[in-house]
Amino acid sequence: METLALVILVIAVVGVALVGAVAGLVVTRRRKPGPLPDTHTDVLGTPTADPEAPPVELSAPPATIEPEAPVEPEAPAEPVAPPLERPEGTASRLVRLRQRLAGSQGALGRGLLALLSRERLDEDTWEDIEDTLLTADIGVAPTQELVERLRSRLRVEGTADPRAVLREELLALVDPTMDRALRVSGEGDEPGVVLVVGVNGAGKTTTVGKIARILVAEDRSVVLGAADTFRAAAVEQLGTWGERVGVETVKGEEGADPASVAFRAVEEGRRQGVDTVIVDTAGRLQNKQGLMDELGKVKRVVEKQAPVTEVLLVLDATTGQNGMIQARVFSEAVDVTGIVLTKLDGSAKGGIVVAVQRELGVPVKLVGLGEGADDLAPFDAGAFVDALLGG
Repeated sequence: METLALVILVIAVVGVALVGAVAGLVVTRRRKPGPLPDTHTDVLGTPTADPEAPPVELSAPPATIEPEAPVEPEAPAEPVAPPLERPEGTASRLVRLRQRLAGSQGALGRGLLALLSRERLDEDTWEDIEDTLLTADIGVAPTQELVERLRSRLRVEGTADPRAVLREELLALVDPTMDRALRVSGEGDEPGVVLVVGVNGAGKTTTVGKIARILVAEDRSVVLGAADTFRAAAVEQLGTWGERVGVETVKGEEGADPASVAFRAVEEGRRQGVDTVIVDTAGRLQNKQGLMDELGKVKRVVEKQAPVTEVLLVLDATTGQNGMIQARVFSEAVDVTGIVLTKLDGSAKGGIVVAVQRELGVPVKLVGLGEGADDLAPFDAGAFVDALLGG
């Protein structure tokens, strides 16, 4: 009995021992980590190579990152000035004057010659001649004068060439004896001072730029004054005209006193010792007396610096009798010394040359022939009459 109990006890102890051993093996198998594929590090971070693994080439340590040097901003490129233009000379302008006018004004002369060449010049024919002249804006009094002279000469000189007679009488009407020279020089060392007046839309600012080109072509030094301060576009436009031929433009703030800008322009011209100062004045509506007074003020203020040598009135040749009204009003505000007719090539209404000269007693000095930069030419009475006659 005791032996049996001893055997059972031994079997129980062996069984417990076996169970404990199996459990230990299971736990150990679960906790053992798998080996790293290539390398591992110890607690200090030192790499320890697997003796059986092929040698592994360690990457180089990262380079030290240095702060980038500040990038210097590029200096703005110096603006390249456009090459200066060389304006056209006076001689070639006169050639083009004849060509342009002959193409546009010839209808008037051809119409008159057709009437005067009729076999019988009766009253109806003379009325047609008179109507043709009035349509061309020659004016009532000059038209009546011309018709009477033509009737008298053709009646007395029955065999005379109608074209030759008409040319002589038209030339006398345009008056080739008028002094049409531009007064652009001052006395002694003083610059000549040219004021350019006229209503907006007649081409006043453009005319100032074109006159500057004529003077530059004659090797004269020029300063421009942008005194039409009520129109920012006019100031900018005049500056562009000056830049194209290397001429300085004196400007003021928009809405500034026009007289003060004109004064500074003449002052600058005197300082530089230039030959001519050309001032573009405000071109307000001619029926506002206050604005006409302002124009007179510009002239008075400028003359504190230097005498005004020329006052040019710019008229649109296509405006007819409206242009005559403008001429009268401006001549009352300032002493107009010359007329510039723009757009003369645009219609057959060239008779305004005669009308405005009769009205003001001052000559047409320049005529605009088109939109080109050099489409402004000195007025030539002979070339104009020949153009009227179409040749």
